[in-house]
Amino acid sequence: MLEAIRERTKGWLAKVILGLITIPFALFGIDQYLQGAGSNVPIAKIDGDAITVQEFGVALQNLRNRLQSEGQTDLTILDRPELRQSVLDKLINDKLLFAEVKRANFNISDAQLSQYITSMPEFSRDGKFSEEVYYQLLTQNRMTLKDFEESIRQDLKAQQAREGFASLAYIPNGLVDQTLKVELQEREVSIAEIKTADYLSQVAVTPEQVKEYYEKNKDRFKTPEQVELEFVLMSANTLIPTMKVTDEEIQRFYNDNADKFQGDEERRASHILIGFGLSPTPAAKEEARQKAQQVLEEVRKNSDQFTELAKKYSQDPGSAQNGGDLGMFGRGVMVKAFDDAVFSMKPGAISELVESEFGYHIIKLTEISGEAQSLASVAPQIRGELLYQKALAKYTENAENFSNLVYEQSASLEPAAKAFDLQIQKTPLMSREDVARVFKSDKMRDLVFSEDVLKDGRNTEALEVSPNSLMAARVINHKPSAPRSFEEVQAGIEEFLRLEAAAKIAIEKGQAALADLRQGKAVDSIDWIPPVVVDRKNAQGLTDLTMNNAFKVNVDKLPAYTGVADANKGFLLIKVSAVSSSGLDEESERQAGKVELQAALAAEYVDAYLKALRARNKVTVNQSLLQSGATN
Repeated sequence: MLEAIRERTKGWLAKVILGLITIPFALFGIDQYLQGAGSNVPIAKIDGDAITVQEFGVALQNLRNRLQSEGQTDLTILDRPELRQSVLDKLINDKLLFAEVKRANFNISDAQLSQYITSMPEFSRDGKFSEEVYYQLLTQNRMTLKDFEESIRQDLKAQQAREGFASLAYIPNGLVDQTLKVELQEREVSIAEIKTADYLSQVAVTPEQVKEYYEKNKDRFKTPEQVELEFVLMSANTLIPTMKVTDEEIQRFYNDNADKFQGDEERRASHILIGFGLSPTPAAKEEARQKAQQVLEEVRKNSDQFTELAKKYSQDPGSAQNGGDLGMFGRGVMVKAFDDAVFSMKPGAISELVESEFGYHIIKLTEISGEAQSLASVAPQIRGELLYQKALAKYTENAENFSNLVYEQSASLEPAAKAFDLQIQKTPLMSREDVARVFKSDKMRDLVFSEDVLKDGRNTEALEVSPNSLMAARVINHKPSAPRSFEEVQAGIEEFLRLEAAAKIAIEKGQAALADLRQGKAVDSIDWIPPVVVDRKNAQGLTDLTMNNAFKVNVDKLPAYTGVADANKGFLLIKVSAVSSSGLDEESERQAGKVELQAALAAEYVDAYLKALRARNKVTVNQSLLQSGATN
């Protein structure tokens, strides 16, 4: 089964399945799954299960890492609402699919799991699976074997389900040829616009018409309800100036995080590994240690023969054949004990026995290139990091007390401002939309317009309006919604009615011209642009509206005409004067086209399956939290 999966993902199924399925960590920030940052507030609920803000944030960060690894520099796409929705939909689908494969008793055997993991390129060295690399990567990312393998097993079960539906996609050759013929068709298109603006001079709007429109649509001309606020904001950033960092703290951070400041320094080392296996007994460890000690004594007597001794004794299959050579690597690549030893050695030195979870290592440092960043060069950076850490800790310490105080002293923000040395700030009059936009929070908008706050004059609850930033507000002035006077809107109404009347004339003219053209009559007043030859992928500057209609028109008889009202711009006439099909030059092109069509159909099948799962389960999404940006 797994072999079939791998074979298919080399072809068209890769576009369908791999686009939807990735091992969720894929060794991109795997450790973030285990870190405590973020919130457990649910951003979506699936029956009794939930997707937290933290999980959503990790998914966004993994996507960011992947885009960066692929060379993408413009990451503003991550802020788009539609992308955030698609990321959440992927998480929801995964939850639904995992529950479904569990219910349906899908199974991945240990042999299948092992075969899949050993074929993953992340764990290979010199083209072969390396147990050492496998353990190193899991250790670096603080993930246990059990957790990692269970995650892989779950994803492969889900992949089985998706692949089963995708494999149902089938398109007969006849339908393929017919579809490709239409898809590759070229059309010679020309357009003419009957513009609303050309008829504005023919339109007269009377004061009576303007007044009548105003009286009938007064509700459309109301000023929105507005509030004037005072608010206090407590954030980690505002606490930074009050924090202090000593030189000793900077030195300690530099020492504890040496891997972050390695600069371009890399080291080359060789090692001899005497392993004691997974979950060794004390006796097995002692036996391995004694053997390693004997080898170490032999190495020290014959240090110039390290390569030969590594080939003879080392139990690391990935490096033994190379005389124990591990190549060049930076700090933090190897497991910590090994890493600490290598980066404390001088070239040519032989280490004592170094114990890791793989066994006992005898290390020889053979080369150093580049150099680490000096403490002096990175001290300002470290100081800033420590200042923020302290500010964040102080913010966390104060947050609960701040929240309690604005609630308990709900008649004023003064107690909270004085207690935490905060400034009370004021806003101009703002509508609901203004509040949501300025504070980037739909919830704050709802709070300040709620009855408790608006009518009873209470503080809002302390609300996190951005990461590590709490805000509380109160209403100091309220302006109800009210109709705007006729004089305020008179000019706008008159312009609207003129535009509406002119558009009506333009559309009537366009529809009449279209009827004549379809009957074969000449219409001298039409000013056609020079024709262009387009296909579905190459618009040659034509608008989407033109392209959509140009390929919908029946071309059994040429020239063929169609037309469409273009909002208040007028009427768009479209003429198709010639149709041709480039066809497929090679059988390979035909087969490639068939593959794409089947991939599209397979994607539809998988999508329908996921929609069916979603329909059978109660799924709710906190849209305000999703689009608030607080998870960035």
